[in-house]
Amino acid sequence: MTKADLVSKMAESSGMAKSIAEKALNSFISAVSDALAQKEKITLVGFGTFDISERAQREGRNPRTGQPITIPSSKAVRFKAGNRLKDAIK
Repeated sequence: MTKADLVSKMAESSGMAKSIAEKALNSFISAVSDALAQKEKITLVGFGTFDISERAQREGRNPRTGQPITIPSSKAVRFKAGNRLKDAIK
């Protein structure tokens, strides 16, 4: 499903115009992005939780040469599905 498909689905199910549904989706994405940038955890009860996962620096290998390399530490967005979402996809 693309963003346009999601906007259409939101507009159809809520009875609002597509332009308003798109603004609502963009606002949601912006709010989640801003909160995660500030290292906040976002919990949507029944749907799931978004948070930041920190990956430590580690050793790896260059696949072409086999030489050891250092992979720097990084941050990644993690999503953990809530119970209602898990039940809906069973």
